[in-house]
Amino acid sequence: MSGAAAGTVEARLAELGLTLPEVVPPLATYQPAVRSGVYVYTSGQLPMVGGKLPCTGKVGAEVTPEEAKDLARICALNALAAVKSVVGDLDRIARVVKVVGFIASAADFTGQPAVLNGASELLGEVLGVKGVHARSAVGVAVLPLDAPVEVEIQVELVQD
Repeated sequence: MSGAAAGTVEARLAELGLTLPEVVPPLATYQPAVRSGVYVYTSGQLPMVGGKLPCTGKVGAEVTPEEAKDLARICALNALAAVKSVVGDLDRIARVVKVVGFIASAADFTGQPAVLNGASELLGEVLGVKGVHARSAVGVAVLPLDAPVEVEIQVELVQD
């Protein structure tokens, strides 16, 4: 992975055939992202596309691990949109510090890390070395709206 040069994050998204979506409106009383000092913390991002979930259910039952990995990519893209809504320019990202993924899992499903690779790989493709991060992949019983995956990220900004 190479580092993203200044002014290129959204150009890189375009090269990958991706468009930064509008920020997903909150489902309850919270903000999609909050800045604290040089850090931006996103709320959990669902894989919403055009205001809807592409599919629902548990990974390992109604949703395949491959489908869930693609959904995790969408979550990461939505998280980048939430970061941009707070800082105005994704080129201000110094690095992704942490990614946490929640995977609604069938009782016998243990492939949560492979599902979350969808988000991790997208961040690497878009941000290069700035996208390398610590992370946790957690299996859960159910997520809001019966979403299969939810992802939150923490980014450090270039100091002003």
